[in-house]
Amino acid sequence: MRVLLIKTSSLGDVIHTLPALTDAARAIPGIQFDWVVEEGFAEIPAWHPAVAQVIPVAIRRWRKHPLQTWKSGEWKRFKQRLGEVDYDLVLDAQGLLKSAFLTRYSKAPVAGLDRDSAREPIACRFYDRLYAVAKNQHALERTRQLFAQALGYPLPDGMGDYGLDRGAMMDVAAQPYLLFLHGTTWASKHWPEADWRALAERMAGQGWAIRLPWGNEAERARAERIVSGIEGAAVLPKLNLAGVAKVIAGATACVAVDTGLGHLAAALDVPTISLYGPTLPGKVGAYGRGQLHLCASGPQAGKGDRHKPCFDGLGAQRVGDELNALLLAQQEAV
Repeated sequence: MRVLLIKTSSLGDVIHTLPALTDAARAIPGIQFDWVVEEGFAEIPAWHPAVAQVIPVAIRRWRKHPLQTWKSGEWKRFKQRLGEVDYDLVLDAQGLLKSAFLTRYSKAPVAGLDRDSAREPIACRFYDRLYAVAKNQHALERTRQLFAQALGYPLPDGMGDYGLDRGAMMDVAAQPYLLFLHGTTWASKHWPEADWRALAERMAGQGWAIRLPWGNEAERARAERIVSGIEGAAVLPKLNLAGVAKVIAGATACVAVDTGLGHLAAALDVPTISLYGPTLPGKVGAYGRGQLHLCASGPQAGKGDRHKPCFDGLGAQRVGDELNALLLAQQEAV
């Protein structure tokens, strides 16, 4: 069986789709997926053994330069690619108008969420087969349920399995290290820089090496300020997504804000403390073993505001104590 999967973005949403692939591969031997995904995340689907081909799409870039996209032939080639394979099913796991629109270029029947389940009900007009999945649950579990219904197998019990091989992805480090995933999109999701520095000083003082990745110049500058003058703490060089994945896979533990890289740490089964201020982890939090969610208190906590930061009750002292407890539990489990 060959399925065309539409799940274009974001980083966290793409990662949350992986366990559904694992479920399907175990239930239907030989099933293969071709995955349509935003070009910036195209490395991720290739890590899963059930994915035969990755089909990059550049909706974000094409929207900004439609004339250039048309002249270059990129859009035409993309449409041709979707139509040249005889799929058994097209599965839109995103439930948005932009993802549903892409399904029209394949001749196979299209499956997706019904109007009460999809994020954008208008997307249902593009589907031949509609499935109901309750919204009041984690996004990863919703995707597993959609796959099970659309592909006709019973939903497996227990926690979802991302299907990634952490050991194969990691590099052997000279010494154990902690990874601070400090970059995120919303201004209000940023944990205060002073707290990052205080945590780095504390953990480095306990003998831990500290590593900080970055994705743009603002993040690089912040990372350099956090580690400045702290022995054993360092800013990593510029890395692509695969490079960051290797560093995450090799970490003893991570501390993360609400960011896609935190979801990647969970997918790689790396013990992680995730810090939530204006957002809540219930439906989209880091999912997996060894994942600890710490939520802020205060009037703005969990309000989903992009501009008003709130990390009341999540100072460096508390996070450091929780991190030490997580490391001790990990050591005792070995």
